[in-house]
Amino acid sequence: MGVSDPFQPENDDDGRYTYTQPDGNDHFPGGLTAKDEDGEDYASDATEGHDDEDEIYEGEYQGVPADGKPRDGHDSLGQLVSDSMRDRKDLEQERQADEEELAQQYELIMQECGHGRFQWQLFFVLGMALMSDGVEVFVVGFVLPSAELDMCVPNSGAGWLGSIVYLGMMMGAFFWGGLSDKVGRKQCLLIAMSVNGFFSFLSSFVQGYGMFLFCRMLSGFGIGGAVPIVFPYFAEFLAREKRGEHLSWLCMFWMIGGIYASAMAWLIIPHYGWSFSMGSAYQFHSWRVFVVVCALPCVCAVVALTFIPESPRFFLEMGKHDEAWMVLKQIHDTNMRARGEPEKVFTHYDECITLSLSLSISLSLSLSLSLSLSLIYSLDNTIKLAIVWFTLSFGYYGLSVWFPDVIHHLQSDEYASRVKTHNNERIEDFTFNFTLENQIHTNGVFVNDRFISMKLKSVTFIDSTFQNCYFDDVSTVGSLFKNCSFVEAFFYNTDIDDSKLVGSRVINSSFHHNKTGCQMTFEDDYSAYWVYFVNFLGTLAVLPGNIVSALLMDKIGRLSMLGGSMVLSGISCFFLWFGTSESMMIFMLCLYNGLSISAWNSLDVVTAELYPTDRRGTGFGFCNAMCKLAAVLGNLIFGSLVGITKAIPILLASTVLVGGGLVGLRLPDTRGNVLM
Repeated sequence: MGVSDPFQPENDDDGRYTYTQPDGNDHFPGGLTAKDEDGEDYASDATEGHDDEDEIYEGEYQGVPADGKPRDGHDSLGQLVSDSMRDRKDLEQERQADEEELAQQYELIMQECGHGRFQWQLFFVLGMALMSDGVEVFVVGFVLPSAELDMCVPNSGAGWLGSIVYLGMMMGAFFWGGLSDKVGRKQCLLIAMSVNGFFSFLSSFVQGYGMFLFCRMLSGFGIGGAVPIVFPYFAEFLAREKRGEHLSWLCMFWMIGGIYASAMAWLIIPHYGWSFSMGSAYQFHSWRVFVVVCALPCVCAVVALTFIPESPRFFLEMGKHDEAWMVLKQIHDTNMRARGEPEKVFTHYDECITLSLSLSISLSLSLSLSLSLSLIYSLDNTIKLAIVWFTLSFGYYGLSVWFPDVIHHLQSDEYASRVKTHNNERIEDFTFNFTLENQIHTNGVFVNDRFISMKLKSVTFIDSTFQNCYFDDVSTVGSLFKNCSFVEAFFYNTDIDDSKLVGSRVINSSFHHNKTGCQMTFEDDYSAYWVYFVNFLGTLAVLPGNIVSALLMDKIGRLSMLGGSMVLSGISCFFLWFGTSESMMIFMLCLYNGLSISAWNSLDVVTAELYPTDRRGTGFGFCNAMCKLAAVLGNLIFGSLVGITKAIPILLASTVLVGGGLVGLRLPDTRGNVLM
């Protein structure tokens, strides 16, 4: 069933064509009226001689002939020059009315297609891509200690891994988001996820820290396109009444990614026996196995993405109405078959054509007059959105770094309080074949002792003497020999080198077959298990907030949830003053995560709904890039304050969160919006 085209040319008495609007006025879309010398209406000369069945050159709708040269009475854009031209404000209002009408038509089409099996299939496919983004964020924190230890990274290079990955994600968000508005959502997401998967796998095999950083940066660059594409992509398949709720449910996959990464880290990384080596040059430890496992969601997403179609809204924006109709028909037929109504026919083919043609004509004719006002409007909202994204990310990622480090600092203080000290001891002809841990030996004398197949963990020898001692297969972690003397000592297959011998003297001693690289040992590392478990609890704590935000997103509104969540998150930071123990800090971490997740979900929905189709990916990418920039700054600033003071991190996080929430309340309400 077709509908009449409101811009259908009609033949008048003298053989010329005019365009007739539904209200009976003869004028071009956008409000421009064409007059000839006698004051009578006429259309562009470029349309003369065409009938309803002829193929019409796209520029002829705008008065631009095929040769590209302007005709008399037209400017270089093909627009009619008239002294009675309306002012820009009126033209902008008419253009917005045209866009809203076109968006309403698309909304009606999506309502006829229904919400069912097709959307749920797309939900899980895009969810896997979003899950990969969550995994990537947590991988950084989990592999950082092990990777830096395994690759013998000095203190000057420590911490670069976290920053470099976020920088890659920042660049990727802006690049892939903008590209998705040009070449399509599916194609960009597929390429971005492929880049992430390839370099994630590659990073698990490289040995040098510099090459590892390079691979993780490119991996971050790839996954940076996930969030800016996934939400606009899914939003364009949803009707208005379903959009807020189901975009919020989609956010749960980011939480699932965090839970997956925490669980895999807990199961894999502390098991240092899950490794192999090829000589002393190539080591593949358990943390590398963890990196491979964490790339699996990305691989699954890439495979699944090949089976889903491009966004029909993007096709219509590009003027590909036949492709859009095929996708819309696929949605309709899939949902109708699932409902047991396969005989129901999709009837909106003509609406798709009208929508595509009307959109290109209306926007083309009014572009030059309305562009400045549109950009000012978009820029104002983009600045507000960028502020909210930046403040929420700065507080979230900053505290995410600060919380675990504070817990680790508390653990270290407790560990140091249990240190055993030994002074002026003398041990002769003794064999050490067991682990020494958390000890300090001062002014000791060791004569004819044997240290065989043993481990030194957090052991410090100060001003001690080792005479005629034998060291065989000794591994050390966090252990030092300060101002010690080694006389006629023999070292075989140990990792004791100049970095461990601080201010020490070595006299008539020899070293043979020293272990290369940094040693990763101590299978029963309680602190590693504890860190992963704490992150697991913190991630799981967002589940109630996810459920609440999904159920209430369309009821109380996006802005109320966004502002309220950020303000409550900022207030909850003040309770950190009472965090004097591990259990209290863990509780505060869970409370903060549970309150802040509603703000993240609301912000994703608002950003996807606020921008028009041709700028949706670009706008989302820019805002997400600001998010990653804030993550880098948050890591650096909050990380430098661990163990120094509580006041600055607490006040800083509270201020930015409350301030960002107040700015968020001034954003336009998008709850009743159709996708423009």
